[in-house]
Amino acid sequence: MSPPRKIRIIGELINNAYARARRAWEARDVAGFQQLARLQADAGVEAVNVNIDGTQRVAVRPAEMLAFLPELIPAIQAATDVPLSFDNPNIDYHRAALAVFDRAKSRGKPILNSLAASRRDLDGMIGLVRDHDMRCIVMASEKFLPGGGSGQSLDPRDSYDTVRRFVDRLVTEAGRTLDDIIVDSGLAPVGADTYGLVNIGLDTMRRCTADPDLRGLHFSVGLSNFAWGTPKWVKDRLERAYLTLAARVGLDTALANVEHNAEPLPEDDPIVAELEAALAAGRVSGGESVEAAGFRQAEKIMDICNAYPEP
Repeated sequence: MSPPRKIRIIGELINNAYARARRAWEARDVAGFQQLARLQADAGVEAVNVNIDGTQRVAVRPAEMLAFLPELIPAIQAATDVPLSFDNPNIDYHRAALAVFDRAKSRGKPILNSLAASRRDLDGMIGLVRDHDMRCIVMASEKFLPGGGSGQSLDPRDSYDTVRRFVDRLVTEAGRTLDDIIVDSGLAPVGADTYGLVNIGLDTMRRCTADPDLRGLHFSVGLSNFAWGTPKWVKDRLERAYLTLAARVGLDTALANVEHNAEPLPEDDPIVAELEAALAAGRVSGGESVEAAGFRQAEKIMDICNAYPEP
């Protein structure tokens, strides 16, 4: 059997959800951030994600982020020439980061993470992508509403339409190639997915890869969301099993923790087939509700967790 497809990793360790990044942020310790950047670069990441926003464990004011970026970005670039991915929904964050980013010190284009239907200044973000020759991550999990505004996409057809709309704008307005565009197809905690979001994301990739006009796009997910709430001794294996399944339908990139969950499992690993069966159980059949199928999927995930006791 052929080995699983290699997944390009955007390293996520510069994020206050992780203790080392949180300590570095609280101390404004640029050396600590440099160490995290080098660690991920040495592991072969495609890009280093830079997210210093708040989490449940630490509150961060927008003004604090903007004040620190002029010190942080040059320091990270002094530590590695791996491209940086700037991760925040606020356009001011991207403007501040790009104002001090030195393209000559990067081996590739920076990434704007992310464009979404709900962004307050989407036109401005697309302008940044154009003016700074950036790659970008596009969120397929939100849709544009007919009368304006945005909403969550609960149908792969809507997600596909969102992708087509973004591709059209990025090619015509920002001069991007399909290779510059990374589609985040969406990922939810698999054990609490009562809306079928995991399958919607997989089906979105299937629709997009079947469209010859979209050939060349890249597909990504925020992998750490997937096994949230599962036992820590099973979490990494579930995440890696998801990579194996998603690679079959087009996934080639992941925002992930390179120390734990960056490599797909071999196709013949038992947990891959078990996860595939759990996701199949999460599909609606007959006249049942989406929630009923979601609870069935959750039960299958619980069975998987119980089958792999703590070592």
